[in-house]
Parts: sequence; C-alpha cells; structure tokens
Amino acid sequence: MEFVSPEGLRLDGRRPMEMRQIRAQIGVVAKADGSASFEMGNTKVIAAVYGPREVQNRSQQISDQALVRCEYSMANFSTGDRMRKPKGDRRSMEISLVICQTMEACILTHLMPRSQIDIFVQVLQADGGTRSACINAATLALADAGIPMCDLITSCSAGYLNSTPLLDLNYVEDSAGGPDVTVGILSKSDKVTLLQMDAKLPMDIFENVMQLAIEGCKAVANYIREILLENTKQLEYRRGR
Repeated sequence: MEFVSPEGLRLDGRRPMEMRQIRAQIGVVAKADGSASFEMGNTKVIAAVYGPREVQNRSQQISDQALVRCEYSMANFSTGDRMRKPKGDRRSMEISLVICQTMEACILTHLMPRSQIDIFVQVLQADGGTRSACINAATLALADAGIPMCDLITSCSAGYLNSTPLLDLNYVEDSAGGPDVTVGILSKSDKVTLLQMDAKLPMDIFENVMQLAIEGCKAVANYIREILLENTKQLEYRRGR
C-alpha cells in the first residue's frame, strides 16, 4: 500500500512533516480538581486529576513525596471494533504505567509528602497517537488542578513508511506495521522522559524520525502554553469583574 503519493501527500492529504489539527479545552469535568480534553485529528481523549489528597491506602503512603497513580481506559465506542474490552486488560495497564512514569518526571512530588494524586485518562475516539494525546491531556489537567510541576511534558509520535519519515501517525499509518517512535519531552529543557519504539531502524534513520517527533512535541508545547495563557486571562478577567 502506498502511504505517500508521488506528489508527496499522505492518505489524509497531509505533508510528511505536517501534524494533524490539535484542539484542547480546560475544565471539562466539573467535579475534578483539574481536567482537560485534547484532540489530535480524530483522536479525542479526556483527562481528570484529583488531588493532592489523603492517601486512601495507608500502606502505600510515602513519607517524603506524593504518590502518583494513573488509570488509562478506552471507551467501548472509541474504535470501530465493538467488542467489549475487560477493565484492566494488559495493554491498558501498560499504558497506565507509561503515563504515570512520564508524568512523575515533571510533578514536584517532594512538595506534597504523604498525599496522593490520581490521574484518570479515557480515550473517547481512537485514530492513532492515543498515547501521546493522553500525555498531553494529562499535562493540561495537572496544570488546571494547580499541581506544582517543573516543566510541561508534551508527546508526539513519528514513523517511517515508504522510505519517508512521517509525523503524527493516524490509525491507518500506525497499523501498517512500520517503525513507530513515540517521544515525550520536558518542553523547556528538551529532556526526553518517554521513548518507545516498535520495530527496528538503522541509527541514522532513527535519529531523523526521533528529531521529527521532538519537533512535534515542541509544536504541542507551544499550543498548550497558548491554552494555559488564555485560560489565565479569562480567570483574571472574571476576578476583576
């Protein structure tokens, strides 16, 4: 199957180094301490953050830092496949752990000892790049909850199909079986907090694909800053009225 046409266009009409349209909204879950929705093309996710609050299971309490927990799930209607997925299946547990470890890299847990922070992420519509969308939504939700962070973590994926590096894969490209790199970075310091790759790549091609994913992360970071700035302006306006 041809994923890049002779004219240099992908199946959805994008250029190889073009991201899908991204949209985000803060404060979408009223009862949560912080929440956000994040869309990358047709992929739509929602994140809710509760905490810092008292640790529910005292045996898990950490004396010098906060306990961060994350739960990832997919709505049954999120994909074309209508089979009911059991809660806590292996893939969901793996992605929950990945998101948790990635977010722990930016949360200043030492400022909130003996407490817990819960992050819930749900995929409402899946069209490739769900892992990245979940991390971006969680970053916004944590910021909305006022959780102290050293930096913003953003994520994006890139792949290699038809001998061409492609940014921000959709579902058809993602399921083609080609190499696929998902990267998460701290936006100010450019430190990599997440790097996952399916299949093998020669080192020179891997560096190009990873650099492309990092550029995508930076574009997402700029967008997230705009959203947070706009939200802050609205809060100041309401307070000043």
